[in-house]
Amino acid sequence: MSPLTLRGVTFRNRIAMSPMCMYSAEDGFANDFHLVHLGSRAIGGLGLVVVEATAVTAEGRISPGDMGIWKDEHIEPLARIARFVEMQGAIPGIQLAHAGRKASCDAPWKGGGSLKTPAEGGWSVIGPSPLPFYADDPVPTPMSETDIEECIEAWEAAARRALNAGFKMIELHAAHGYLMHEFLSPLSNHRTDSYGGSLANRTRLLLRVAKDLRDIIPSELPFFVRISATDWVEGGWDMEQSIILCRELKLLGVDLIDVSSGGVIPDARIPVAKGYQVQFAQRIRDEAQIRTGGVGLITDTQYADEIITGGQADLVFIGRELLREPYWALKAQHALAIEPEWPIQYGYAVKRRAK
Repeated sequence: MSPLTLRGVTFRNRIAMSPMCMYSAEDGFANDFHLVHLGSRAIGGLGLVVVEATAVTAEGRISPGDMGIWKDEHIEPLARIARFVEMQGAIPGIQLAHAGRKASCDAPWKGGGSLKTPAEGGWSVIGPSPLPFYADDPVPTPMSETDIEECIEAWEAAARRALNAGFKMIELHAAHGYLMHEFLSPLSNHRTDSYGGSLANRTRLLLRVAKDLRDIIPSELPFFVRISATDWVEGGWDMEQSIILCRELKLLGVDLIDVSSGGVIPDARIPVAKGYQVQFAQRIRDEAQIRTGGVGLITDTQYADEIITGGQADLVFIGRELLREPYWALKAQHALAIEPEWPIQYGYAVKRRAK
C-alpha cells in the first residue's frame, strides 16, 4: 500500500489494473460500458487503472470490438474515462497496441476465430513474415519498410492523442504475440533485412518506437513497456534476450517493464500457477536494473504484498481478480489492517455503520 513515484507522477499504492480487452467498442470508440467498467475500479481504490489494448490503426485491432485511438474523434470518449479515473484518486493509463498477425478475430464469446473475409467483418492482416498464428489463419502480408515507417507514425500519433485525452501513463504493448512481439521472436520473424535475424535487428522496431514515444511523452510522465519475457519454447524469445532488451529500454527512458509471457505461438506449454510470471519480473528488475510490474494469477492480498516487500516487483498488475471484485484494493487495505481509503461518497456511511 506504499505510494510509488515515477517521474512526476505518484501512484497512491502499488496495485494496478492490468489492461484487459472487453471487445465492446464500436469503430474503436469507448462507450458507457468502458466508463463504468474502468471507473468502478478507480473507485475501488487502485493506484493505476490501465485502459485495455487500444489499437493504433483500425487494422491493428484484435477484433472489431477493440478500443481504438487511430483518429482524433476517439480522443474525447477516452478523455471522459481519464478524467473520471483521476477524479477518484487513481492514475489513468492506456496501453497502445497493434495486433499484427493476430488481428481480425471474432469476440471470444463468439469463438474467437479468425474473420477471414470482409463479409465476415474481417480485414487483411500484416506481420513481420508470412507466417499465420494458426495454420488455417490467413497468411499475414509481410510488412515492407514503407509499412514499418507508416506503422511507427501511427504509434506516434496515437501517443499524442493519448496525451491529449489526459492519460498520465502510456504503456507500449510488446507482448502476447502481437505485432511488436512478432518482430522480437525468431519464431514469428523470419526476415532477412534490418528488422530480422540478429537480436539487434529483431529489437529494432520496438526500440525505435520506444525512443520516439519517450520523446513525445512529457518528461514528467512515466512510460511503461509490456513484454513477454519468454515464449516458453526452445529457440524462441527468452529471458536472456529480454534482459538485454530491457537494458536498452532503460537507456531510452522507459520507467517500468510490465512483465508477462507467452502468446506468440498457440501450442506453447505454459506452467500456469499462482504468480508464475513474477520470477521473470524479479530477474529483469535485478539484472536490467529497471522497475518492473508483476502479473499472473495474483489474487491473494498477502502474496501481492510479499511481491512488493520482497523486492520482486514494484507494481502488481491484477487482471481477472478485478473482474470478480472491483473493490479488491479496498478489501486488501482492510486485510492488511490499514484503514481503507473509501471514496468520500461511501466513507462516511461505511465508517458510521462500523461504529
